[in-house]
Amino acid sequence: MTTDTRSTDTQGAARLRKPSWKDPRLLIGVLLVLASTAGVVALLASQDRTSDVYSARQDIAVGTALSPEDLVVVPVRLGDSIGAYLPVSEGIPENAVLTRLVTEGELVPAAAVGTADDLDRKPVGLSVEDPLPTGTAAGDRVDVWVSLRTDTNSYDEPRLLLEAAEVSELTVDESALGASASTLVQVLVDDEAMPELLDALSNDARIAVVLDPGAGS
Repeated sequence: MTTDTRSTDTQGAARLRKPSWKDPRLLIGVLLVLASTAGVVALLASQDRTSDVYSARQDIAVGTALSPEDLVVVPVRLGDSIGAYLPVSEGIPENAVLTRLVTEGELVPAAAVGTADDLDRKPVGLSVEDPLPTGTAAGDRVDVWVSLRTDTNSYDEPRLLLEAAEVSELTVDESALGASASTLVQVLVDDEAMPELLDALSNDARIAVVLDPGAGS
């Protein structure tokens, strides 16, 4: 049997022939490379773009009405996460309050900005004479114990009224010295527990605030 070598050589030459610029496969390849390059350039540009958002100038307690004095403008690169924070371009919403503590230097989360109607906890001031441990600050958790006054001007056994209540603010009475010094502790109280706490305060119950360091973990 004989083989047509001319036919074989012709097919090999066809396979080795350089592709023409009119070849659809070449055009598709070039378009894919260009599209990939454009996508990488766009991604790098978006990551390098900065946006102005608000940061807390100092600790801002829950329920605080936001004002320019509380905030600092910070340029940041957050990419797709930029929508999670309060943008300067939209300004401070009217009647906006914080629904959670924002600490000094923290970017203000959009989810932490609402109105007074959004608050499910409200701050109540408790004056305590026993000092809290050094380093106690807003955001820590405390247990609140009360001893109710009896008809004989004595007090019942202490009982736990609020467990793991969040501290929104601490104010030390600098004018008092020694044993008479006191601290005003603002704790966040939900509506369910509010009547009982206010009743205890109005009836001169003894209030004790105990740091609960494991509650927030």
